Amino acid sequence: MSLVASEAQTLPVVVVSYNSVDLLRNLLSSFRSFYPNPVHVVDGSEPGPLADIRTMLAEFEGVTLHAQEFNIHHGPGMAWAISQLDLGPRALFLDSDIVVLKPGFIEDLLSHLQPEDYGVGGVAYVNREGFDIPYAYGAVPYLHPPCMLCNIEVMKQWPLPIKHGAPMVAPMLALHDAGRSHLLRHLDWTLNDVTPDTRKLYLDHIGRGTVTATQGYHLEEWMAETQARAQQKLAQAQGTAPTGYNPDLLPMIPPGARRILEVGCSTGALAHALKLQRPDVHIMGLELDPKAAQVARGHCNEVLNLDIEAADEALFRDFADRDCWIFGDVLEHLRDPWRVLSQIRKVMPPGACVVASIPNVQHWSLQGRLAVGDFRYEADGLLDRTHLRWFTRITLFELFQSAGLRVEAGVPRIFNEPGREPVLAAIRQMAVAMGRDPEGAVRDALPLQYVVRAVAA
Repeated sequence: MSLVASEAQTLPVVVVSYNSVDLLRNLLSSFRSFYPNPVHVVDGSEPGPLADIRTMLAEFEGVTLHAQEFNIHHGPGMAWAISQLDLGPRALFLDSDIVVLKPGFIEDLLSHLQPEDYGVGGVAYVNREGFDIPYAYGAVPYLHPPCMLCNIEVMKQWPLPIKHGAPMVAPMLALHDAGRSHLLRHLDWTLNDVTPDTRKLYLDHIGRGTVTATQGYHLEEWMAETQARAQQKLAQAQGTAPTGYNPDLLPMIPPGARRILEVGCSTGALAHALKLQRPDVHIMGLELDPKAAQVARGHCNEVLNLDIEAADEALFRDFADRDCWIFGDVLEHLRDPWRVLSQIRKVMPPGACVVASIPNVQHWSLQGRLAVGDFRYEADGLLDRTHLRWFTRITLFELFQSAGLRVEAGVPRIFNEPGREPVLAAIRQMAVAMGRDPEGAVRDALPLQYVVRAVAA
């Protein structure tokens, strides 16, 4: 038996339950059909249901009940297990309304979890309040707790789960704000299996199973606090500055530009910042996400909710008066950025430009990870799973040249990143082995992104 297969049979499982004996029985019965692992049930049930749960759990070997004798809630229940139980290096967290359909899911989770990771599972996006949103600049990657495998010591380095409708929101915000969301590893099947009305692979998640069984979320305090914050934000909306844009884009916008079009304007953060400097500019935004577009309307002169790649030539001609097009971390998300830039070039007036920020796939960290086969899509960053196209400095220039544009200005975004020197030394050696300039290879491996301005060639 391999090490992964062996650990898949022995690593601890943590389940938080409340007044839901039938759901818990279904989980344990289906799980025990395939796995003998030790299971810890952190229970916050009332006395009557707790007695039924005690009786039911006696039917299963290797299951330990940790009765809290009050409704501890999902997040604090997980936090209690992390801090109070000797779980070992890794633990699997499952919702009490999960049903296991077939074996293999623990093995797959284990094969993807790396020692430095926070955890592996289904990663989606939330706002800072913990509510699900589509991907956008500044969205918070969120590891969903219905099925997640985590490194316990890494979890202890970050805030623990909390009493919240999205109990993982505190550690996810901390990871996001520290630029460490890459410690979350996403598996497509995990998010699929915990999402309602999908064809399942390993698990079925009875959506809102505990809610139905116990007649509510029992999060009245959290809901009241959330609603109060939402009302406060609404009352202050006119004076609130949106966040989440690349500040290096602003200096690239020509001082003489007056009619600007931002593709992928998100919630209008860049427009807001630019308007503070130059209130006379007219900014039109194009945004695919209707909710983000609605927010952006408070900061742009005009916002259209559309997909730039679905626009025909007539629509591009309608934008022929725009003297600056902005793509802030957008071109890499397009299916055919070459065609979009070519269409823009056809309608650009004299003196107009395109300003863009684009990730550098030649970054030293990606070269190092690729060398050891660790090329895994992530929730955000260079390996953002929504990226469709990849560019180096050289191919970035070629992208604009192919559209009839010339890069006239640009800056590399280079940060102080620990751990890069050994990898850069290896990159020098690799460049020599290929007959290329080693110092040039290192220079091109340092930028995390490029910010450029292109004009008609």
